[in-house]
Amino acid sequence: MNRGGLVSLPAREDHSQLRLILLRHGQPTENTRGRCYGRLDIGLSSEGREQIRSKIPLVQCLQPGAIYSSTAKRAIESAEEIGHVLNLEAKLSRELCEIDFGTFEGMSYQEIEARYPQEYKQWMTHPTKLKFPGGESFEEMRRRALSFGAYLLRTHQRQTVLAVSHGGVNRVFLAEAMRLTEENLFRIDQAYAAVNIIDYYRDFALVRLVNA
Repeated sequence: MNRGGLVSLPAREDHSQLRLILLRHGQPTENTRGRCYGRLDIGLSSEGREQIRSKIPLVQCLQPGAIYSSTAKRAIESAEEIGHVLNLEAKLSRELCEIDFGTFEGMSYQEIEARYPQEYKQWMTHPTKLKFPGGESFEEMRRRALSFGAYLLRTHQRQTVLAVSHGGVNRVFLAEAMRLTEENLFRIDQAYAAVNIIDYYRDFALVRLVNA
C-alpha cells in the first residue's frame, strides 16, 4: 500500500470470469458495543461512514459495474455512500446477510454465557459447529453465500462487482477461494470497511487483496 492509501492492483484480466470486490460495512452505532449482532437492523456510526468514505478512491479505481448489498441497514448505508459517488444503485440480497444469531441477538456475551453456558462453550471452541438457538448454523450461511456467488458468476461474466456485506460472509468467500478449512476461517481478519478482491477464472479463484 502506498502513502496515499491506494493499493496497486493489476487490471481485471480479459479471461477472468468475474472480479468480486467484497466490502465489509463500516462501524455500526455504539449501542452494539459488547453485544452479539447479526440480523439486528442497526445503522452506521459517524465513524463508520468515514471509514467507508475513505475506501471510495480504491473502489473507484476498480470500476465496478454493479453494486449488491446485504439487506442490513449498516450494509445498505455503506453501499449508498459508495453508490452515490459511482452513480450506481445497490441491489439488495438477503443471501449477503450476516449469520442469524437467533436468541443471542442483542445480548451481551456475558448474558449469553450465563444463560446458555453449553452453547456458549461450543461457540467459543468450535464456532462453525453451533446452530444458534432460533437462528442459523455456519453451514446454512455458507450455502446461501456461495449460492449468491454462483449467481454472480452466471449473471456478471467478465465484469467487476462490488458486494457490501459482513465479516462472516466475506470470510466464507475468501476461505472458499483459498481452500481453507472451517477451523481456519477466523484466521482471516475483517475490519470494518475492509476491502477484499477475488478474481474468478474458469477453474480456480485468485485472491488479490484481503482486509485492505
